[in-house]
Amino acid sequence: MIQDRINALRDFLREKNLDGVIINKLENVFYFSGFTGDDTMLVVSAEDAALVTDFRYIEQATAEAPLFRIVKQEKGFIQKLAETISSMKINRIGFEGAALVWDWYGQIKNNLPDNALLESVNLNSLRQIKEKEEIECISQAMSISDKAFDDILRFIRPGISENAVAARLENVMRSLGSQRPAFTTIVASGHRGSLPHGTATEKLINPGEFVTMDYGAVYKGYHSDMTRTVCVGKADAKQREVYDAVLEAQLLGVSLVKPGASCREVDGEVRRFLDRHGFAEYFGHGLGHSLGLEIHEAPSLSPRNEGIKLMANVLITVEPGVYIPDWGGVRIEDTVLVTDNGREILTFSPKELIEIPYSEDF
Repeated sequence: MIQDRINALRDFLREKNLDGVIINKLENVFYFSGFTGDDTMLVVSAEDAALVTDFRYIEQATAEAPLFRIVKQEKGFIQKLAETISSMKINRIGFEGAALVWDWYGQIKNNLPDNALLESVNLNSLRQIKEKEEIECISQAMSISDKAFDDILRFIRPGISENAVAARLENVMRSLGSQRPAFTTIVASGHRGSLPHGTATEKLINPGEFVTMDYGAVYKGYHSDMTRTVCVGKADAKQREVYDAVLEAQLLGVSLVKPGASCREVDGEVRRFLDRHGFAEYFGHGLGHSLGLEIHEAPSLSPRNEGIKLMANVLITVEPGVYIPDWGGVRIEDTVLVTDNGREILTFSPKELIEIPYSEDF
């Protein structure tokens, strides 16, 4: 699997007319080598593959990255990196411009021969189409998230804080095998539901409020992402109207996911649906994004993604939302696998409106 990734990387280098590439983004270090530590860079050329690190990681790197020559730095990372590049006799060198900080770029350039040329590249596209093992890891992360949702339905009640809900979700996911939260857990109740990224606060949940929960697990480095909105008690007429519109929009979006579908048009169809129901002005973000080793990856379902089409074995979230200032909001999100013939929903938690009972209401 790693060898196939290195081969694809070398094909990429040939297409870009590059002799080699420096990789420092941790997700890409892991993807191309298997190494799970930090403070490490890879240098890959047509003939060689080196992993530069320090004393702390030599044993780990030797075990996790057997296809790489392990280079130990002792007197300075940049100096050893430059020595490694020079030993490979490569001149046109790619680097991850979106990940390498400016100071490090300057130091690397100053330590290389004058004839060395550095060119910014983006390697993330090589990770878009997921392998079978990656899909299995994301499915496992989604299963953990689903189980946490089942648990939280028995935990939420009036008087519980948003922070307590977030902590419960994260603790349950950790107990089920999650390495860490996939991102800062969002719990937004009542009027705070109008905040698309309303991370949890000390606000107490009140009877009759919507509670939006957007969270995920990480399993073997791979992320899950799901959102559900529930009502504490019985929903009123407006809450049902908004929820039903978002649910129908979400179901529509999922139904449009298939190989060859335009990312821009899938987003547009859902946006037009919400417009017909009078809610488009309250939907201000893209419909979804891919995920994997990072929580946000390309491609995305967005009005800006003209010409980008979905491909088989790409993961995509479908997460329309309506956010009404001074009232609240609703978002529903599934993670969906694009298959050869259509789609497979990896999120199994129910999407129909859930009204959580408490003694005064039921």
